[in-house]
Amino acid sequence: MELKSHFTFSKQQRSGILLLLLFIVALLCVFWFVDFSEEDVLDTTSTEIILLQNELDSLRLVAIENRKPKIYPFNPNFITDYKGYALGMSNQEIDKLLQYRNAGNWINSTADFKKVTGVSDSLLDELSPFFKFPEWVTNPKPKADFKDYNSEKGFSEKPFAQKIDLNKATEEQLQQVSGIGEALSRRIISYREKIGGFSSDIQLNSVYGLEPTVVRRTLNLFTVKTPKKISKININTASASDISTIPGVSFKMAKNIWEYRRLREKINSIQELDKIEGMTERKLRLIQLYLSVE
Repeated sequence: MELKSHFTFSKQQRSGILLLLLFIVALLCVFWFVDFSEEDVLDTTSTEIILLQNELDSLRLVAIENRKPKIYPFNPNFITDYKGYALGMSNQEIDKLLQYRNAGNWINSTADFKKVTGVSDSLLDELSPFFKFPEWVTNPKPKADFKDYNSEKGFSEKPFAQKIDLNKATEEQLQQVSGIGEALSRRIISYREKIGGFSSDIQLNSVYGLEPTVVRRTLNLFTVKTPKKISKININTASASDISTIPGVSFKMAKNIWEYRRLREKINSIQELDKIEGMTERKLRLIQLYLSVE
């Protein structure tokens, strides 16, 4: 049997092979000589692209800042171990502060904080804008002195027995005092009813519109003979709201008293409150009727 060679092709097959070879050569030429790289149509130097990039950079910086721990105004006297660590203080600096506070001492300025802790100037510059000291420390104001009007020349104090009980005085009796008319006499009676009766002569100063000289004249004819009993508030446990219930004490003053107590942890004498901004001797005497240090 005669075997046909595998390399014997017909004319038609040879033509097909030739076309295939030409097609392959053409593809190779295209591959080697034609540049298929795409032209960069995005102009990164354009104004729009630069503005967009700047906006993205700004948003990225904002996101980084938002991830940082927030620092709110604080009193450096109450920095704890954790708080100090979060603020970037070293263990030695925190220990110095705590030892200083445990000894009963107080930091009242940025300079005090630097002196006690020994923190670096760079860290102090970061923290000091957030230091918050009580107003009576940062902005102390001179207190008005209490004037003893009974010591004025020519004033003669009537004896206790000749005076009328202020808790029983009528409007007509009060109007006998020079400077007290119908309006002020009604106001005194109304205030007396509001507080449930006077406990001390000093409370007369809390009546709105009564001048100190008029109070002096009034107390020469009247005095508290049947004082109302007051249930005193323990200043060392009272809240600012509790203290603000004292007649004549505003909530701002009550908050200052509460903050003063909180800073010192305990008040041993009501007289210590004379250091508070806006506290006068007369107001302190009034407050003493309602507060105790028990």
